[in-house]
Amino acid sequence: MATKADLDETVELVRATGRRAVPVIADVRDLAPLQAGVQAGVDELGEIDIVVANAGVVAIGRKDPTDEQLYRDIVDTNLNGVWHTIAATVPSIIRKGKGGSIILISSVSGMVGRGGDGSAAMFAYTASKHGVVGLMRSAANAYAAQSIRVNSVHPTGVATPMTINDYMMEVMEDNLSALAGNLLPVPCVEPEDVTNAVVWLASSKARYVTGVAMPVDAGHVVK
Repeated sequence: MATKADLDETVELVRATGRRAVPVIADVRDLAPLQAGVQAGVDELGEIDIVVANAGVVAIGRKDPTDEQLYRDIVDTNLNGVWHTIAATVPSIIRKGKGGSIILISSVSGMVGRGGDGSAAMFAYTASKHGVVGLMRSAANAYAAQSIRVNSVHPTGVATPMTINDYMMEVMEDNLSALAGNLLPVPCVEPEDVTNAVVWLASSKARYVTGVAMPVDAGHVVK
């Protein structure tokens, strides 16, 4: 999970390039603070062109099939949080009047049901990530007339601290099939592989690409 130190480091890296950054801490489950954070950025940097909805949580290893609170927390972050991000940012893109690109980060679990174990955690994760595709397709239709493109990116496991940690390694040892989920012979993709897809979708090189669910998955979905 990202920390305040991660945010501070990101801001420093941005400013080291001579660019500006407006750091905001907000819970995507709550629309009003997210809207306030977006407005703070707009006030300092101007109207929005590009949006990346990347907040997400997972609870692999939590096996309780009736954990209602966990189910709600995952869906509220992974699905409702994405909707809140769209709702908070689209008005600015429309005001600017030059179109834009919205990229929603889903998962291979938004395209397949592999890994379902009957737990509330996995039901919530898979359902929420599938739901992101529905949001993407609906938003692509809703905002096309304003030249706003909306797409989703679907990574397999990514080599970040969310995946590469002692707890996850212990869980994976109990489920070796999860490590063999990719068609290509790699257990995870690298963060830059996902970044490259996001940057391309945000760029003019993808100017006519909208409504697309793009896997970055080492062949996980097709296997």
